[in-house]
Amino acid sequence: MGILEVKNVGKRFGGLQALGDVNLSIAENTVHAIIGPNGAGKSTLLNCLVGKLIPDTGSVMFDGQSVLGRKPYEINQMGISRVFQTPEIFADLSVMENMMIPCFAKRDGAFQLNAISSIPSQKDMIERAEHMLDDMNMADKRAMHAGSLSRGDKRRLEIGMCLSQEPRLLLLDEPTAGMARADTNNTIDLLKQISEERDITIAIIEHDMHVVFSLAERITVLAQGTPLVEDTPDKIKGNPKVREAYLGETQDAA
Repeated sequence: MGILEVKNVGKRFGGLQALGDVNLSIAENTVHAIIGPNGAGKSTLLNCLVGKLIPDTGSVMFDGQSVLGRKPYEINQMGISRVFQTPEIFADLSVMENMMIPCFAKRDGAFQLNAISSIPSQKDMIERAEHMLDDMNMADKRAMHAGSLSRGDKRRLEIGMCLSQEPRLLLLDEPTAGMARADTNNTIDLLKQISEERDITIAIIEHDMHVVFSLAERITVLAQGTPLVEDTPDKIKGNPKVREAYLGETQDAA
């Protein structure tokens, strides 16, 4: 059994079936990519995993516990963190203050922005945040306003904020969207390092096949809301069903 088990999940929006009997098993401490053409149901599936949507049918189990019916913050406290398509940071706060917010939330179970005023007296929180900034190679940017960072550094900061919560499962929704190739390659290197050095499972939704084939150990292909095939990257590249459903991107990556 995987750390994440999705069984017979279905979701409709009026007359549109976005997901139909989706079955997915993600093994612990692996990198698993979910790909597919636009409209395949990838984002709908991800939203079902983090509590933003409730499936009409089926079950979603994380480490043997159901996530269905739980609020997003409760799912986060179970050990699941999500990185969004657009970096979710506090643009008006410093990089250091951004990194401290999830440290407070991890310790206290909640966070209030007025806690920022108590930062100078929170030595343990400062040390945790500084350690994570070191891990993200962002210590030299600690005093910068987060809003002034490059797209790649905003993503690096957001990933560090997620890791500060010590998740067991990290969900990444198109983490390199909008990045220049240099930032994309830096993000690939960062995610490889995280996968190798931490006790963590990574599930990634991504359109860039360079990213997918650089990171994934297993790949699930969605088409019209249903898993088409799941296999290793090498076998996915040569699968004729994948080429038919996802032709342009797969050819570019081969």
